[in-house]
Amino acid sequence: MRIGVDLGGTKIEAVALADDGRELARRRVATPRQDYDATIRAVAALVGEIEQATGEQGTVGVGMPGALSPASGLVKNANSTWLIGRAIDRDLAAALQRPVRCANDANCFVLSEATDGAAAGARVVFGVIVGTGTGGGIVVDGRVLTGPNAIAGEWGHNPLPWPRDDERPGPPCYCGKAGCIETFLSGPGLARNYREATGLELDASEIAARAERGEAAAGSTLARYEDRMARALAALLNLLDPDVVVLGGGISRITRLYTNVPRLWQGWAFSDRITTPLRPPLHGDASGARGAAWLWGERPG
Repeated sequence: MRIGVDLGGTKIEAVALADDGRELARRRVATPRQDYDATIRAVAALVGEIEQATGEQGTVGVGMPGALSPASGLVKNANSTWLIGRAIDRDLAAALQRPVRCANDANCFVLSEATDGAAAGARVVFGVIVGTGTGGGIVVDGRVLTGPNAIAGEWGHNPLPWPRDDERPGPPCYCGKAGCIETFLSGPGLARNYREATGLELDASEIAARAERGEAAAGSTLARYEDRMARALAALLNLLDPDVVVLGGGISRITRLYTNVPRLWQGWAFSDRITTPLRPPLHGDASGARGAAWLWGERPG
């Protein structure tokens, strides 16, 4: 049995998979934000609940924001900033009394979708998580591309391409720079853009619902968002030219993105025609945890 844990900024989800990919159990709790020790305890408790429910002990993989630095072995680049500088793999191994494999959450997401999800069978897959932050991951021939610096796919911390005058210098980012793609395309970035236009504080799902009902301000906010996502993904298409792009995270539930963004990116990518599909995740919210479970070996067959 493989257990995968998706350690997000707002929730932690654990899933147990059989060797053939069947889901055996799943559990979810809220993330104890700003409390590292409580986060370790929450992950350990979820794994314990999964194993009690299944009556088996499993390997444990964890998808997390950021990555383990090859230089220090400590977490870097996490928008869940309370994880930065911590030896999360060693601390979880101590709490669980077994080895734990950790990887960037976007890498886990795209590994899941490339293994048996929306991009199964595709050779080169780019996965994007647009939620609390904006992450990216790359799978080539069924294997995650990490890179010597563990930053492959970190698309969200490049500047927004072809910025308009009102987008400069851009909002400040937790990474210390301004105008990162993440500051525009994350859920908080979408909410901020709507708040600046209306004075109202709403989350992405409610903004999308209002747009569906015909509210002009919500529709305009989503149109700006789609234009920005199209520019950001067009730059990615120019660099990687993947076979499939898969969206994940809370914003991936906004269905109009899958029609509007590909229509718009045609005008920015360096090609006369772009055939790459933009797809929603087959496994939905579970994909990050499923990918973390697959860190302990490829799916048989």
